[in-house]
Amino acid sequence: MVTFLASIILLVVGYLVYSKVVERVFGINDETPTPAYTNQDPIDYAPMSWWKGNLIQLLNIAGLGPIFGAVSGALYGPVAFIWIVIGCLFAGAVHDYFSGMLSLRHNGAQFPSLVGRYLGDGMRRIINIVSIVLMILVAAAFTAGPAQLIAQITPLSFSVALAVIFLYFIAAAVLPINRIIGRIYPFLGAILLFMAAAIGVALLFSDHSIPNLTLQNLHPEELPIWPLLMVTISCGAISGFHSTQSPIIARTLKRESDGRKVFYGAMVLEGVIALIWAAAGMTFFGNTGGLQEALAAGGPSGVVNEISTSLLGTLGGILAILGVIILPITTGDTALRSSRMMLAELLGKLMKGTGRKGILLALIPVAIPTVYLATIDYSFLWRYVGATNQLVATVMLWTGAMYLLREGKWHWLCGVPALFMTGVVSTYIFYAPEGFALPYQLSLLIGGAITLLTACWYARKILLAHRHSANNSSQTAA
Repeated sequence: MVTFLASIILLVVGYLVYSKVVERVFGINDETPTPAYTNQDPIDYAPMSWWKGNLIQLLNIAGLGPIFGAVSGALYGPVAFIWIVIGCLFAGAVHDYFSGMLSLRHNGAQFPSLVGRYLGDGMRRIINIVSIVLMILVAAAFTAGPAQLIAQITPLSFSVALAVIFLYFIAAAVLPINRIIGRIYPFLGAILLFMAAAIGVALLFSDHSIPNLTLQNLHPEELPIWPLLMVTISCGAISGFHSTQSPIIARTLKRESDGRKVFYGAMVLEGVIALIWAAAGMTFFGNTGGLQEALAAGGPSGVVNEISTSLLGTLGGILAILGVIILPITTGDTALRSSRMMLAELLGKLMKGTGRKGILLALIPVAIPTVYLATIDYSFLWRYVGATNQLVATVMLWTGAMYLLREGKWHWLCGVPALFMTGVVSTYIFYAPEGFALPYQLSLLIGGAITLLTACWYARKILLAHRHSANNSSQTAA
C-alpha cells in the first residue's frame, strides 16, 4: 500500500513541479492569439475553457486505455507502478504537452504535419500512413468491444449494435466540436475520474492488501518486462494515440498557459487512473496468477466488471457498464474525427471550399475499413494497436526534440525519453508475435543496435545545430 500511495503522491508533485519546467523550456506567450480565435470556424476551431478542455482531452486520450492496459500490465507486479510514474511524468506528459502546444503554435496542425516540419517530408509521408492506420485500428477496436457487450446484455444483435455505434461515430466526427463533444464529454470525463477514485478508495478500505514495491517479475508466464510492460501499459504512461488527439483540443485553447493544465494535466490524471487499476488488478485476485485466470475467463472487461461490482455493489455495476460501453465509444469517435482532420490536411487544396460535403468525403476512406475491421477478432486489433501506438509516440518525442534543438532550447527534455522509446519499439517489433517473433536475446541485440544508430543520428544533429549557432554568432559579431 505504501508504494501505491507514494506513486500517486509522486504523480501529483511531478505535475506541480516538472510540468512548470516543461512549460518554461517550451516558452509560452499569452499575448499571442490562439488558433481558436484566429482560425475560428463552425466545426473545429472554437474557444473553450481550460477545465472543459482538460476533461475532454482526458476522455479522448483515456477511454478504457488506462483501465484495460493497467489491468493487463498488473500481471508483472508492483514494477508496473514504477513504469507508470516515470513514464507518465518524463515521457507521456511531455509527449502530450509538445503534441498539443506545437499544434497550437502551427494553427492547429495535425501530428503528421508537425513531423514533416521537424523531421522531414519523407518521415511525414510515412507517419501520415501510420497515424491514419492507428486511428482506424483504434476506432475499430473501440467499436467492436462495446458492440459485443451490448449484444450480450440487450436484445440487439452484434450487427445492429455495431451500426448504431458507427452512426454515432459519424455524427460526432462531422458535427461542430461544441455541439456534442464540448457539451457531453466533460461530464463523461468526470465519470471516468469518479469511477477510478471510487475504486481506489474502496480498495484502500477493503480487506485486500496492495503489494509494496519489488523489482521481481511476477508475470505467471515469465514474459520479459522489457519491452512488453512498456507496450502493455501505454495509456497511463505514454501513448502515441494522444498526439493524434491533442490537436483537437489545441484548436480550442483560449491562451497558451492553458496548455500545461490541459495536456500535461490530463496525462497525469490518466496516470493516476492507471495506478488505481493496476493496484486493483494485482490485489483483488490474490496474486498475479489469480489475475491471469480471471483475464483468461472474462477478459479485461470481465475483470473490470468483477472488481467494480464486488467493491462498489450496484453502483459499481452501473459504473462498469458505463465504462466498458460508453468510454471506449467516446475515444473511438474522436479517433475517427482525428483521421478525418488528417485526411483533410493531407488533401489540402482538394478539400478547400468544400464545406460539410468535403468533411463527409474525407470520412469515407477511413470509415469503410473501420467498419470492416470492427467485425474481425478483437484481440487481433489490440495486438497491432500496441506496436503502432508506441511507434507514433516515439516519432512525436523526436519531433519535440528537433523543435527544441532548432530553437536552441534544452532538447534533452524530449531527446532522452525519445531514445528510451526507440529502444522499446525497436526491440518489441522484433520480439513480439505480431512482429518478427525472433528470440528474445536476438531482439535485444537488434533493438540495441537500432537505438545506438539513432543516438548517433541525434548526436550528429546536435553537432550540426551547435555549428550553425556558432556560425550565426560569428556573422553577428563581424
